[in-house]
Amino acid sequence: MSRPLAFVAITYAFAVAMIGTTMPTPVYSLYQVEFGFSVFVVTIIFAAYALGVLTALLAFGRWSDSLGRRPMLLAGIAFGIVSALVFIFAGSLTALLIGRVLSGLSAGIFVGTATVTLVELVPDKWRAHAPAIATAANIGGLGLGPLLAGVLVQYLPHPMQLTFIVDIGLLILAAVAVYLSPETVKVARGARPHLQRLSIPAPIRGTFLRASIAGFAGFAVLGLFTGVSPGFMSSVLGIDDHAVTGAVVFLLFASSAAAQIGLRALDTSFALRAGCVVLFAGVAVLAISLLTASLPLLILSAVVSGVGQGVTFSKGMATVTAELPVDRRAEVTSTFFVVLYIAISVPVIGAGAAANAWGLVTAGVVFSCAVAALAAIAFLLLIRESHGRDSHQEAKESDRN
Repeated sequence: MSRPLAFVAITYAFAVAMIGTTMPTPVYSLYQVEFGFSVFVVTIIFAAYALGVLTALLAFGRWSDSLGRRPMLLAGIAFGIVSALVFIFAGSLTALLIGRVLSGLSAGIFVGTATVTLVELVPDKWRAHAPAIATAANIGGLGLGPLLAGVLVQYLPHPMQLTFIVDIGLLILAAVAVYLSPETVKVARGARPHLQRLSIPAPIRGTFLRASIAGFAGFAVLGLFTGVSPGFMSSVLGIDDHAVTGAVVFLLFASSAAAQIGLRALDTSFALRAGCVVLFAGVAVLAISLLTASLPLLILSAVVSGVGQGVTFSKGMATVTAELPVDRRAEVTSTFFVVLYIAISVPVIGAGAAANAWGLVTAGVVFSCAVAALAAIAFLLLIRESHGRDSHQEAKESDRN
């Protein structure tokens, strides 16, 4: 393939791989009925995905440097296909958990490898837009998964099988696209893959803490909408239309992607503080939507929370990596993602357990208050850091005078 065509091919493969990881969202309510699962069990199934992502980030994060980009992307697609096959024939909780872990392995491989591959393949005339395109493929794909699956589940037969058959078809096309694309790294003979090390250098630990708290809050909201929203929609709002459920989750991810792309020129420090405020507002609206059983407010919450999550994630990542030498960025970025994927899973499991004990509304409101508190803490820490930096600058200027 030519470089422009290969760039488009890898973008497609990236988006399709991420679509597959969120396609089960509208199917969760069907599993509840089919197997008699509680909300808590559904959140366990969802959270197994994060285990796969973390395993891939730590175990395979640097393998593409040693083995090549294409082999790792093809491996990610293979995990996605096997995951879909497991879901098609799943007849137990164990099978569903295995399917989600495999899906997480696929996503974990693609998040790092596909992003780097796009940067390496981008034609010169598109170079300025490469980060935005990678973001659209990643976050946009995550949002399209529930939207596509919601339509399939709602309007076509055999919803628990057809969804994943479609996923396999898309992934096979992605495999062809990757196979026909050029390799972007020259693999040295005898090169051996190694595990990704995690670390937080002492000079940036304060910055990392502030960004991590904000990012944790944002990713916890992603987990709640993706893992528990079908239960909220059916049990609290009385809406059994799976297409509507998928559309609400799509709006969350679409808003996140739009914020990351559209607001990337904003000053990093200002945007990160503003993102915390927007995220606080989003989860406040979420709590009100649950208390009033209002679909319009839930939709508004998805949009506002998505913007807040997108800004806190992208700008938090920017603050963490800005002060690092190139040779330390991979390990610190991996550490940051470990925090984020813990956020997308562990709090949601807590929400599921709370829902079993207190009911979905109470659990959702408590969850919203906890996320709002995290966003507020991150905002206060960022304000304190900004004031400290300004005071330090004024002291330096005073010494010069």
